[in-house]
Amino acid sequence: MNRPIVVSVIGPTAVGKTKLGIEIAKRFKGEVINADSMQFYQNFDIGSAKVTEDEAEGIPHHLIDHLKPYDEYSAADFKVDLKDCVNDISIREKLPVVVGGTGFYVHSALFDFQFSDVKRDSEFVKKALNDIENNGIDPYYEKLKQIDPKQASKIHPHNIRRVIRALEVYETSGQTLSEIEKDQTFDSPYKIILIGLNMDREVLYKRINQRVDDMIENGLLEEVKWLYETYGEGAQPMQGIGYKEWIPYFKGEYTKEEAIRLIKRNTRRFAKRQLTYYRNKIPDVEWYKVDPDNYWQTFEDIFENIEGKIKDLSNSKQ
Repeated sequence: MNRPIVVSVIGPTAVGKTKLGIEIAKRFKGEVINADSMQFYQNFDIGSAKVTEDEAEGIPHHLIDHLKPYDEYSAADFKVDLKDCVNDISIREKLPVVVGGTGFYVHSALFDFQFSDVKRDSEFVKKALNDIENNGIDPYYEKLKQIDPKQASKIHPHNIRRVIRALEVYETSGQTLSEIEKDQTFDSPYKIILIGLNMDREVLYKRINQRVDDMIENGLLEEVKWLYETYGEGAQPMQGIGYKEWIPYFKGEYTKEEAIRLIKRNTRRFAKRQLTYYRNKIPDVEWYKVDPDNYWQTFEDIFENIEGKIKDLSNSKQ
């Protein structure tokens, strides 16, 4: 059986991935598979820039709102779900279009990234969370620095979920995350067309700042307040940018203006990290610099490129 053709659109937050993914799906009879980890969760809408019904323009979107806020979910789970979606869409003779900015999820799902030895250990996680609640995260982060300094350098010291996960992987598999990542190959069960969007940094940062302002105007504070009161700060998506910054505000630790400033700053930093990850980890990406005042010229170039690649890959016997 021939490998399915998959188009994947990557790039930093606020660069225009959602719009391009929809236009590709419209042009090539496709359906979108979401690869933004925040958009997996129900009710986390405004802060995750989740696509609206009007924005989708009738294009089916998969793996959006399929999780509840307390559900545990990993890149390994996403790999399985994406495969099911790709097979379903391909069988119906539609083009799977993977859109999203969570680089590790895209990397591990599209390429031959194996998770067979990385088992979950709920008892380890439970004990770690209890220890951190009583003694803070510093001892766990120091342990991570000792066993896997490379991974520790990529994780913020206060990112409890990622610190615990990195240590959990080591405890259950005997390998560090860095060792597991090093062993991966760029083989893939799919024929992949990788499209990367980028724009001038100053322009992108202005767009990020403006998008945060638009989110505030559209009710982000009210959304997060309801989520905080309903699920508390322990729900996994509450640690996402645009959500976690409000928790100290709700506790009276700083002002609304400070929360907004931190969301903008953290989002800009996240965009920079996204680009670094894509360039270091994901091969054969065709990058396009877009002008927000003239998207369509770039989009037309991308459509022409995709059309040619689909023809070549369709004729391939692999």
